[in-house]
Amino acid sequence: MGNVERNHVIVLAVIEGAMSVTEAATRFKVSRRWIHTLLARYRTGGLGALDPQSRAPRSSPHATPPTLRTRVLELRTALQRDGLDAGAESIHDRLTREYPNPPSVSTIWRILKADGAVTPQPHKRPRSSWIRFESPAPNGCWQSDMTHWSLAGGVPVEIITWLDDHSRLVLHISAHTTVTVKVVTSTFLATAKLHGLPASTLTDNGMIFTTRFARGKGGPNHFEHVIAQHGIVQKNGHPGHPQTQGKIERFHQTLKRWLGEAPQVLCRSYAGCGSRLRVA
Repeated sequence: MGNVERNHVIVLAVIEGAMSVTEAATRFKVSRRWIHTLLARYRTGGLGALDPQSRAPRSSPHATPPTLRTRVLELRTALQRDGLDAGAESIHDRLTREYPNPPSVSTIWRILKADGAVTPQPHKRPRSSWIRFESPAPNGCWQSDMTHWSLAGGVPVEIITWLDDHSRLVLHISAHTTVTVKVVTSTFLATAKLHGLPASTLTDNGMIFTTRFARGKGGPNHFEHVIAQHGIVQKNGHPGHPQTQGKIERFHQTLKRWLGEAPQVLCRSYAGCGSRLRVA
């Protein structure tokens, strides 16, 4: 006999069978207190009230308010539309400007997942397997890299960025016809004049940063000489392993997504825009 049927039999035995509570407790091997509970439920809601009751709380005082959940999804849509990073951390950053106690990054991620705004990617490595590193203080390490882009009309440019590894602050970004060793050195020195010298630099093994794979031809380049003169440690990632410079690689990914949407963003920002700029 299931619990539901057993509860029905106990109550009916007392109500219709004239069995006392004590006799029913002895007959069905339950406590008198439990029988009184069943009888109270029966008087309130009939036999249907004898079914097992949910133990879930009647309310969730810590649940994210519906208006805040809606705002999370609105920010997700707006950031994606503008070509900006639309992850939980970016949304959290915006919410801190609007709410004194915004939901945590993990809560925002759960809201996005529940709404279907996040596509599960089980093939990716779990976060627990990542080996993360971060400079312990500002100016402990600067990452730098160069990436390609095309202006309207197909004009190619090369963009160089200097990024602080600790804070992820973009210290410098500029576009050039070609990023040469001279450009690397001049942008580094100009950035150091504003923010102070870093303790180390981290780049890939491009010839504009290092000649370590030049097979001994020509010796260190001008950039290598300059940072050596200032006692700065030069670090380079392993060939074919861009994850070492993951912070600046991710920034350039976000930058290109924003550049791809920039003409549409500008047109939405100015009334009467009759045509869209084209970014190749």
